[in-house]
Amino acid sequence: MLIRAVYSTVLDAVDRLARWAIVGASAGMIGIVTLQVLLRYGFNTSIDWSEEVSRLLFVWAMFLAIPLGIREGAHVGIALLTAHLGAAVRSALAKGCAVAGAAIMVIVFWQAVKVAALTWDEMMQSVNASTNWFMVPVGVAAAHSFFHFIQLLWRKPLRTVQAVE
Repeated sequence: MLIRAVYSTVLDAVDRLARWAIVGASAGMIGIVTLQVLLRYGFNTSIDWSEEVSRLLFVWAMFLAIPLGIREGAHVGIALLTAHLGAAVRSALAKGCAVAGAAIMVIVFWQAVKVAALTWDEMMQSVNASTNWFMVPVGVAAAHSFFHFIQLLWRKPLRTVQAVE
């Protein structure tokens, strides 16, 4: 039980860090797009790199949010079948899905690392940075999601927002 408590505490800290990174990426994206619109329509000029950087920040924000959705059970699910199953079968099915999800995240992480390593020298057009900065959040999200799927083996999702039905 101590290992689970430590695991959950560390994962909660990573989740807080991810939330703040999402806030930062979203704020940066909003700031850049707002400044770009102001400059384009107010002063008839623009920022060359605004679209690429705002797109990169959007990708980071979205992929950092995926593991938080797994944590809360917020991703789309269809309960048509599981609603008619007993509690023990539902629990076993949830654990099986968590194992399958963790396995898929290992594959996604591995493939993201391979793709990034093979194509790291491809550069963005307007920024002196690799296009694979778009691939890095895929690997980060896969690793973070893996740990949430493992945690789902001993606890149910923490629903902080209730669905409206």
